[in-house]
Amino acid sequence: MYKILVADDEDKIREVIREYAEFEGYNVTEAVDGMEAVNIVKQQDFDLIVMDVMMPRLDGFSACKEIKKIKDIPVLMLSARGEEYDKLFGFETGVDDYVVKPFSPKEIMARINVIISRHRPSENDINETLKFGGLEIDMLGRNVYVDGIKAEMTPKEYDLLFYLVRNKNIALSRDKLLEDVWGFDFFGDDRTVDTHIKMLRNSIGPYRDYIVTLRGLGYKFEVTQ
Repeated sequence: MYKILVADDEDKIREVIREYAEFEGYNVTEAVDGMEAVNIVKQQDFDLIVMDVMMPRLDGFSACKEIKKIKDIPVLMLSARGEEYDKLFGFETGVDDYVVKPFSPKEIMARINVIISRHRPSENDINETLKFGGLEIDMLGRNVYVDGIKAEMTPKEYDLLFYLVRNKNIALSRDKLLEDVWGFDFFGDDRTVDTHIKMLRNSIGPYRDYIVTLRGLGYKFEVTQ
């Protein structure tokens, strides 16, 4: 049974998400603010965290940053603010998805299911470690090493890199990346993809040229050696 932590200072929001999540077979734990969420994560493991942005004591973005320091748990962020800047800031913080309030409980569950399925190891990833020069990618362990040094990356950077690698030498449009890596095609735009590509290139440093820009289309992972 997959475990979800729901952190929101609104009782009604937590109650609705708990009701729908438990109906689909998830185990749900609740937190009333960001500080409580961080403390709970220190003591328990979760498959997903649903986190509100505006909470007392510690806001959702700050709580997400603290959690990412200790555990790599995917985060679905909730917010009453729908500005593009807030969404991009959330993704750069390490958020996997971003939903604007008011929302449909069915949409929340659909996004939860997508995130859970994406972070479930696939059969092709079992014991698979790929090496491209000094770039080593541990698909199952979700670890990336650059010249023997572990790279510190956001969950979405891992997802994006693994997807590019699985589709090595294949041209991938930005829309295709949004659809298959983010799981939606209406919440993000070209800048969402471009921002994460830039972050990913910085993370893999000397091997950044493996990610080739296809002008007017998108990107591909290409290794000529």
